[in-house]
Amino acid sequence: QLQASGGGSVQTGDSLRLSCVASGPTFSWYDMAWFRQSPGKDREFVAGIKRNGRWTEYADSAKGWFTISRDNDKKTVYLHMSGLRPEDTGIYYCAGRSAILTDIIYVDASKYYSWGQGTQVTVSS
Repeated sequence: QLQASGGGSVQTGDSLRLSCVASGPTFSWYDMAWFRQSPGKDREFVAGIKRNGRWTEYADSAKGWFTISRDNDKKTVYLHMSGLRPEDTGIYYCAGRSAILTDIIYVDASKYYSWGQGTQVTVSS
């Protein structure tokens, strides 16, 4: 199970750090990702990280602003978001899947089968 937290209501330009804590012994075997669902839009990929933390992938809108990281000892994946804008508003979900033995990070939500409950981020102008 995945438990996401850290969302909130902020102003344009503010920062937030989302956390996603996993239960169970196999977190270090999982590739992890963050997705966002904005009002009226499909769930979209934001950032992903390989099981060992060495490779990351970002949506174009997140590059340079968001940073994904993980702490396997704490079974936690983070999304640090800076320079937030109103278009970043949405429900943020963490997702996981068994790691694949390549440097590919899936951006397709259907490739992930473990999902957290989501945490709301609202950015006001």
